[in-house]
Amino acid sequence: MRQALFQEKYPIYTLEIDKSETSYGSVDEILAFFKSKIDAHPVVSYIGAFDHYAHTKSLKDGKISDQILGAKNILFCFGKELPSPCVLSVRPRSIGVAEMDDAFVITFLEAPNPMANKAMEDWALSIKDK
Repeated sequence: MRQALFQEKYPIYTLEIDKSETSYGSVDEILAFFKSKIDAHPVVSYIGAFDHYAHTKSLKDGKISDQILGAKNILFCFGKELPSPCVLSVRPRSIGVAEMDDAFVITFLEAPNPMANKAMEDWALSIKDK
């Protein structure tokens, strides 16, 4: 799992998993796995899934890297407190899953809550076969 600044301002986590390192065969299977983790978590609420690939492909001027075969986000919220309206600016959470020729790339934006980051990192790392 790598931490980096995307576009020099967004703190993100990225994990690239070779297809040979996982028993998951598709973006949808990985999203279903993440949904099971979300559903089992006592605080997290599932919101939905977004097919970013299909959306971008449907746009007249949409551009998708030739390396990306599929890309979806799963949306959810860890919010158990709402101390100010500003919290809404960093919620909900999303994990992106992109399928490449030989790998899946899992990405998410760093959350202000360390517990949320730890959970998302653990979920992503558990995609790899042990």
